Order: sequence, then C-alpha cells, then structure tokens
Amino acid sequence: MIIDHGFWRRLRALLRKEVRQMLRERSNLAVGLLLPAVLILLFGYGLSFDVKDAPVAVVLEDSAPTARDVLAGLQGSRYLSPSWTTDMASAERQLRAGEVVAIVRVPPDFSRQLAAGQARLQLVLNGVDSNTASVVEGYVSGAIASWAAHRADRGGQAGAAAGSVQIVQRIWFNEAANSTWFLVPGLIALVMTLIGAFLTSLLIAREWERGTLEALFVTPVRPLELVLSKLAPYVVLGAIDLALCLLAARYLFEVPMRGSLAVIVLASLLYLTVSLALGLFISGATRNQFEASQMALLTSFLPAMMLSGFVFDLRNVPVAIQAISQVLPATHYMGLIKTLFLAGDNWPMIVRDCSILALYALALVAGARWTLRKRLP
Repeated sequence: MIIDHGFWRRLRALLRKEVRQMLRERSNLAVGLLLPAVLILLFGYGLSFDVKDAPVAVVLEDSAPTARDVLAGLQGSRYLSPSWTTDMASAERQLRAGEVVAIVRVPPDFSRQLAAGQARLQLVLNGVDSNTASVVEGYVSGAIASWAAHRADRGGQAGAAAGSVQIVQRIWFNEAANSTWFLVPGLIALVMTLIGAFLTSLLIAREWERGTLEALFVTPVRPLELVLSKLAPYVVLGAIDLALCLLAARYLFEVPMRGSLAVIVLASLLYLTVSLALGLFISGATRNQFEASQMALLTSFLPAMMLSGFVFDLRNVPVAIQAISQVLPATHYMGLIKTLFLAGDNWPMIVRDCSILALYALALVAGARWTLRKRLP
C-alpha cells in the first residue's frame, strides 16, 4: 500500500478532531483519569483483609490474678480490642448484635484447673464472616501461646502449668466455617444492585434521546405518575429474581435461613426499590444512555462490591472509608441480609436498617420525580 502526502494530512486532521472530541466528553475523561487513581488508592490504602483492633468480649468469671495474667496478651495486642465483663449473657448479646467478633470466657474455676494442669478457656467466634473468625482465632491462640512460652522460660512447676491451657472453640452462626454461607447472602445484595440500578438507568435517558419524553410533557401525566409507572414493572421483575436467588441460596448452596422469610423479602424489596430509584434518578439527571450506564456502575455496583462489607469486615478499613461506607444503602442491606440468613432476627438491627432503606427509597423517588418536572432543556 502506497502512503501519499494526503494520508498524513487527513490523519492529522482526524487526530485533532478526536482529541477535541475526547476533551469535550468530560465523563469519559473522568472515567479514564479519575477511576484508575481512585481504584489504586482504594485498594492500596482503603481495603484490607488484615484484622486490626477486632472487638473481643472477655468474660472474666474468675477474678484471680492468675486468670488476668493469662489474658494479658490480649490487652497488649494491636490486633485485638478486648472489653472486660463478668456477664456471659451480655457478651452473647454483643456477639448476636455484631458488636464483637468473639467471646473469650474464663470459667469460675480456671485458677484451680490451671494449678491442677487442666485449665480450659472457651472461645466463641462469630462465624458470619468466616475469614475474620479464622484470623481472630489465630490471634487469641497466639496470645495464649505467647503467655505460655513466657512462663515456660521461667522453668519449674510454673512453666509446666503454663502449657496446660486448652482453648475450647465454638463457632456461632456458621458452624462449618463455610465461606459459601458468608458469600451467597452478599451475592444477593450484588444481584439486587445490578438488576436495579442498571436496568432503570437507561429508561429515561433512552426516551430523552428518542424524543418521546417531550411528547409526554404535553399530556396531563405528572412526574410522580411517570416515575411509579417505570418502577412498577421492574419491581415485579426484581421480585422474580429475588425468588430465584433465595431458592438457589437455600436448595442449591444449602445456606441456612435462620431469620424470618417475610423480613428477608421485605428488606430485599426495600433495597430493590432503592436501587431502581437510584437508576431512574441517574437516568433523568444525565439524559444520556452512555453517561447513565457509567454513573450507574460508579455509584451502585462498584461501591456495593467494595465498600459494603461484601468481602471483608469494614472495621478493618480507615475511618474515612468507614464513614463513606455508612452513606451507601448497600452497606445497610449487606449487613442486614447476612445477619438474617446466618444469625436470625435481630429486631433493633432490622428496624434501623429497614428505616434507613425506606428513607433512601423516598428520597430517590423524589429525586427522580424532580428530574422529570415538565421543562425542556
């Protein structure tokens, strides 16, 4: 192929045109330049599979100095944040509410057992997050082993007694430490996010691009009626998808469903409405299908996957990331659906998170209605 002088002239002209067009498309520039930087900073600084300052309830039923000495390693660890109590019932309530990830119980006769060379500690772990439970178990065992090694260095009878502490472990809510039980409820949240925000993010933008929305503006149809008419079919479609997810979780993956099915369905439909309304709001605000799909990805699916507690415990991330995560509707639904599946009905948590989701749904429906007020651009 012969390349003449006109080829380079035409190529330069096309390059200038494409560069100018790229600079005019600010949404593309934002995705191309800002998204990589955000992801690098987020994964590098914000996300971590390490466990730090994990809250642990220590039930000290034996107040002898020997018992406190054995558990001194928990107090000095930067990985554990123990809180001391003498009431096992209170510690169990904290574990069920997700306020602590483990309970270390010192029985009343611990000192006597230690002197006899048969001491036992009980470790109860919250198995909803199997990864965190496994890491915390290692930290507690390591702290006890460190104490035992320190006492063994002193030799004699004290050293022999030090090596006789046995940890009796129990895992609540996920007895088999099965990661599938932890992941599948979270996947339901991701599916609700995906089908919600992405399906409706193109609806209004498509009508703006085709010009059919202007025709509706000359009719008596009101914005709220238009929003509700677009939401209703997709709520039904999402409910069908929810039913498929619940059936797969129960019978295909054999995830226990310890909470009320009615509460699970109600919370899921609330979150589905939030996702659908978010998609409609994005669609009405951008009025462009390409921009709407990008915004739906950046504001719904990616945050739901990375900042909602789907993979790791949010207590392990920096405070700024924790604050951002609490603004996301997905965070409240993710924690609620996992608790309902594995731990059962926690009514303070149900009322709090469902109220938050209802407020989000009302706010986003109002926002979508505002984008559809009768005015032409």
